[in-house]
Amino acid sequence: MNVYQKDLNLLMIFHILYQERNATRASERLTLSQPALSHKLNKLRYEFDDPLFVKAPRGLTPTPKAHAIAPEIRRLMNGLEQFYSELDTEDFLSRKDKVYIYSTDYMEQKLFARLIPHVQKHAPQLTLVTHNTGSKLPRAELENGQCDIAIAGFYTQLPDTFRQQKVASEKFAVLANRNHSRIGQELDLETYLSCQHIVTTLTGDLHGNVDRGLEKLGLRRQVVAGVSSFLSPARIIRHSDLIVTCLASLAKEAAQLDDGLEIYPVPFELPGVDIFQFWHERTHADPLRRWLREQIRAFLSD
Repeated sequence: MNVYQKDLNLLMIFHILYQERNATRASERLTLSQPALSHKLNKLRYEFDDPLFVKAPRGLTPTPKAHAIAPEIRRLMNGLEQFYSELDTEDFLSRKDKVYIYSTDYMEQKLFARLIPHVQKHAPQLTLVTHNTGSKLPRAELENGQCDIAIAGFYTQLPDTFRQQKVASEKFAVLANRNHSRIGQELDLETYLSCQHIVTTLTGDLHGNVDRGLEKLGLRRQVVAGVSSFLSPARIIRHSDLIVTCLASLAKEAAQLDDGLEIYPVPFELPGVDIFQFWHERTHADPLRRWLREQIRAFLSD
């Protein structure tokens, strides 16, 4: 086989089609017209003697052969991307670009107050766009380019094609109204269990880390409400006897903004949470995104 007779550009066409599973989106990413992309796809099919992608109700479905060759083609494309990135002597901090970050409302408040001014100073052409993440890793978004970085402490079952980095460790604390009718100077376990609790839930499930910790002791608490925000509980409990068990840094920030709130230690042993940032292999070598990930790690680990 003579590799010099092969059209290696077809591998990039395959790579993008496999990521997108949609001809329209693939043509936009490749800046090709639909007829031109169709012509390239026909050459691909001839090259590999297989349909590779067949029409489906919501786009294109890869054939078994496409699934089989996709990992190796992805490795080749990532290697080429890294090769050209290292050759590029352009000042990447002056590059005009947009980075999409999936995380929570609390992480936006905690991180972006410092990150945005820092980015404006050092990478003024870079725009940051955040999305409120769900309870699961935004796998499809990371794969197709809708998400560059995902930050949370509750993602599980990570695919091998994703990178991860620990950026912070958080303990839990209890936040309550300073004039709570049941809590004195200290919060003991009996009082904690007698209170009514609110929780943050991204799925509607009211059973979280705290409840699992209590179950080990054969205990239960009374959860009366679940909200989708990490920030709103501090406002909700301000004029009530409700309490919330949350990340200690969140409790500290809420108490600094409102002197009507009081922080108490969790009155039983409760493991903390490790916060990670995740990204796809396709963006690993990009110098601008690598720089941004380093800034995120520095700010969150501070």
